[in-house]
Amino acid sequence: MNEVLQIGGRFVGTGAPCFLVAEVGQAHDGSLGTAHAYVDSAADAGADAVKFQTHIAHAESTPGEPWRVRFSRQDETRFDYWKRMEFEPAQWRELAQHARERNLEFLSTPFSLDAIELLEQLELPAWKVGSGEIGNAVFLRRMAATGKPVILSSGMSSWSELDGAVELVRSNGAACAVLQCTTEYPCPPEKVGLNVLDELRKRYGVPVGLSDHSGQPFAGLAAAALGANLLEMHIVFSKRCFGPDTPASLTIDQFSELARGVRFIERALKNPVDKEAEARRLSELKRIFGRSIVAARALHAGQVLQPSDIALKKPAGGLGANDFDRIVGKRLRRELQVNDIIREGDVEL
Repeated sequence: MNEVLQIGGRFVGTGAPCFLVAEVGQAHDGSLGTAHAYVDSAADAGADAVKFQTHIAHAESTPGEPWRVRFSRQDETRFDYWKRMEFEPAQWRELAQHARERNLEFLSTPFSLDAIELLEQLELPAWKVGSGEIGNAVFLRRMAATGKPVILSSGMSSWSELDGAVELVRSNGAACAVLQCTTEYPCPPEKVGLNVLDELRKRYGVPVGLSDHSGQPFAGLAAAALGANLLEMHIVFSKRCFGPDTPASLTIDQFSELARGVRFIERALKNPVDKEAEARRLSELKRIFGRSIVAARALHAGQVLQPSDIALKKPAGGLGANDFDRIVGKRLRRELQVNDIIREGDVEL
């Protein structure tokens, strides 16, 4: 069992910071310039990695591939859309170099063997397997054979299918991580499956995380608090952008807020508080904010105290609130002026 793996210059797993992946997917809509803009935005927002999808239409699909949802007015077929999403190998290399210049790990999900070969030339630090390819033994063997970590997204998988994929990757010499994922866009809260994170961790003993499609940062923050090692979120410049994943994506500002929240949660979890030690540290502050029993009016020696004779006022230092009932009905030993603090020896107890 390997609870830690390495993706480029970053460790992922037990004891390491949560690895944040900004998923561009198809948000660039076939524009290389827009793709580069997303690289910069991901870096500025605090991501550890920027991820794309590498589609090579002729190697991935037939012209008859049906639309799942017909979202594009300019593409006659799904094949036409994949064709428009293609970049040339040199352009992919430029994107990978740009990501590295911004201190980001560059990742892309391949959707064909040709795409795997293309990406292998770019020296990707890890592979990401989409939910629809978990049962694709040909893909998994080829990726694992490179010796690079394989990140499995479990959105369409049963436990037996996921067991097989994890075993196949391991038996071919690669480390793996597994992401809980629900293939619904956008994903409602009741289907996020945060409970699955712990099941994945116990079942496989590998880094685990969440690939979220809720379109909000909340699930990611909750996953971080539950110890997720990786988070993958789609990003988009605006919720009004064109593209099939826009409703399930975070805006750049939302991703930035997610990143800040995750780092805040990590610091909190790594620094447990000792309540006793904290109370000792704040003893002086406690005295300032605490209260003493004081004379509510001028009182004479020998007077039997009534509730109206005393009050609770800052600072602490004399008898406190918990002594209030104890001294009512007791006799004063000395004269007191208004606001004088009543101490233990002032009352015949």
